[in-house]
Amino acid sequence: MGRGRIRAMGQHFLRDTSVLKSIIRYISPQKHDLIIEIGAGKGALTFLLAERAGRVVAIEKDKDFIPLLKRKKLTNLEILEEDVLKISFKELIKKEGNFKGGVKVVGNLPYSISSPVLFKVFGEKEQFFRCIFLLQKELAERVCAIPGGKQYSPLSIIFQIYFSTKLCFIVNSRSFSPPPKVESALISLEKRTNPLFSIKEEELFRNFIRGSFRHRRKTLLNNLTMLNFSPSVLKNAFQELRLNTLVRPEQLPISQFVEFFNFLLENSDINSWTL
Repeated sequence: MGRGRIRAMGQHFLRDTSVLKSIIRYISPQKHDLIIEIGAGKGALTFLLAERAGRVVAIEKDKDFIPLLKRKKLTNLEILEEDVLKISFKELIKKEGNFKGGVKVVGNLPYSISSPVLFKVFGEKEQFFRCIFLLQKELAERVCAIPGGKQYSPLSIIFQIYFSTKLCFIVNSRSFSPPPKVESALISLEKRTNPLFSIKEEELFRNFIRGSFRHRRKTLLNNLTMLNFSPSVLKNAFQELRLNTLVRPEQLPISQFVEFFNFLLENSDINSWTL
């Protein structure tokens, strides 16, 4: 494969064996686990997983890598030449049978599809109990961010309601071939037994959160005003939640976003929302 094509696809292959071993420790593959690997590439992580896990399904879109992945002919390793964004995890897992340890999804995600893959996994979150991903550092920080920092975002809120998130460690660009221009980070997403909050109208809530952060330099009130909410309803919401009208969206904890959203649900017509 040409170097230009690799870069166009956002693929950077991990070559540092010490980093690979650290990733394996966080994944903690067990003989009763089913592990789905996204973006198997040349198999650096794939074969280490297959040595330890009960079953590994490695998904790789690029046909040039398929012979490399199949060369060891491991009985507990299945290679799927598929586009991960087009498959159904539910159907894939159903074909694999029942694994006592549950299902883990892992991968060194190509930068070009990292966000779509995260939301693909989120959309089928009931299928997994743990996700371990190597991502661009900035994206990893956004998923794991806490209120008050510049990385805190809709991504932080949406994922943390359903997952316990952890930024495990930073990976230097020199650990990859070709080296990316930015650092990477490993994150762990452990699905909560129960979500932090019960959300009515989940899709509407996600759109509400995105709208709240639409202009980061603006206050929460200004952002919500631009979404066509009634000034009187917004005023009552700020008073009810005892919020300063100058508060910025990155300052609000998840709990208050949920309270704000619930107040708006109960006190305004959702058909008038322009999210």
